[in-house]
Amino acid sequence: MKTIIEPFRIKSVEPIYMSSREERESYIKDAHYNLFALPSQRVLIDLLTDSGTSGMSAAQWAGIMIGDESYAGSPSYLRFEKAVRHLMPFRYIIPTHQGRAAERILFGVAVKKGQYVLNNTHFDTTRANIESLGAFAVDLVIDEGLDPSSMHPFKGDMNTEKLTAFIADKGAENIPLCMITITNNSGGGQPVSLENIRAVSKICKKHHIPFFIDACRFAENAWFIKMREDGYKNTPVSDIVREIFSLADGCTMSAKKDGIANMGGWLALNNPAWEEQCRNILILTEGFPTYGGLSGRDLEAIAQGLEEVVQDDYLHYRIASTEYVGRHLHEAGVPVLLPVGGHAVYLDARAFLPHIPSLHYPGQSLAVALYIEGGIRGCEIGTVMFGRQPNGTEQPGKMDLVRLAIPRRVYTQSHMDYVVEVIIDVFGKRDSLQGMKIIEEPPSLRHFTARFDWRTEDHSKLEKNTAVG
Repeated sequence: MKTIIEPFRIKSVEPIYMSSREERESYIKDAHYNLFALPSQRVLIDLLTDSGTSGMSAAQWAGIMIGDESYAGSPSYLRFEKAVRHLMPFRYIIPTHQGRAAERILFGVAVKKGQYVLNNTHFDTTRANIESLGAFAVDLVIDEGLDPSSMHPFKGDMNTEKLTAFIADKGAENIPLCMITITNNSGGGQPVSLENIRAVSKICKKHHIPFFIDACRFAENAWFIKMREDGYKNTPVSDIVREIFSLADGCTMSAKKDGIANMGGWLALNNPAWEEQCRNILILTEGFPTYGGLSGRDLEAIAQGLEEVVQDDYLHYRIASTEYVGRHLHEAGVPVLLPVGGHAVYLDARAFLPHIPSLHYPGQSLAVALYIEGGIRGCEIGTVMFGRQPNGTEQPGKMDLVRLAIPRRVYTQSHMDYVVEVIIDVFGKRDSLQGMKIIEEPPSLRHFTARFDWRTEDHSKLEKNTAVG
């Protein structure tokens, strides 16, 4: 059949408060035009992130009921460890309360001031954790990964020529580790090919540089490999996953994404010296090694989620439902980053609002307009998130995007049809949207708590032209 249905039944529902446009204008103004500052009950369709927002299965909720909360040696940890190692056969598995904790522990052990950490594209917390140590986060994605209209099937690939040249220029001794993010979140949720992972692994091994994977959406990346890369059409997703991680020396993971859990993560690695230091930091800052800041019920939910996330029916539905949104927007002429990624649809705000310069934050302007118009909460990924440099200067982001991250097993097709309708309506009134300015910001990760305002004091034109009807 052509119609792809949700491979699950809905047994519990949560009501949505159907706010009016006038209410939303007031709500976003009170939040200083920062969508992170909005109370979630004031959002109709919440696409801020797919992290920790998934709907858990009946089997996961059943696992929560048998979670063992022993401080040390919990059987829930053993089930968690077995489930992780089944897909990621690393020697050491260190649980953390979420992915950024794994990053902080790893970089705290491995990275020194003045060194360089390489990646296809670092995401926000990864970059911040590196830069907080006085090190440099360097992005080496292929050129196609910076072209929103390119149809390259693996736009998340790392540029191996640039990687080799960078190592030759800076010296391997100044590069404590190299990473690849799968899928490439900051680059539009774009996948990385196994061929590229294998090539990067080979280069790193040649120069004795540890190779790590930011594994948050590993299952979605494996599905793209199965669908797009020669030789993997008939390979089980779990086998593709194991092949990916066999090429690495370790990984950081947020279980809030492809663990289909509301909280959790882990650091996995093979280096015994690093493991001892990481474990000591874990005990100091997170918890005992058999829970690492998590409850036994969290560990049970993650273990079950790892079984479900590599199932073909789930991944087929997941990727196709995201593509459904992107395809309808593209057909309506809305600038969308192509091809559509696995976990989110990325609007090309720079092309959507060409009259707004990057330093006037077109992504933030568009994200605010989507909320005012239809109660949709998305996330700017562009100059607001990445424009502020470590030396205090500001420059345009490599792209200005609005990410609409779709939570797993939460929204139905009618919700997504509504999202498409709102975006198309805003696109028709795009010339009335105005730039924004930051009136207050923290020294790092400013997008979470910065306060914004419109570039002009009088934005009555915006309100008038984006009114429904």
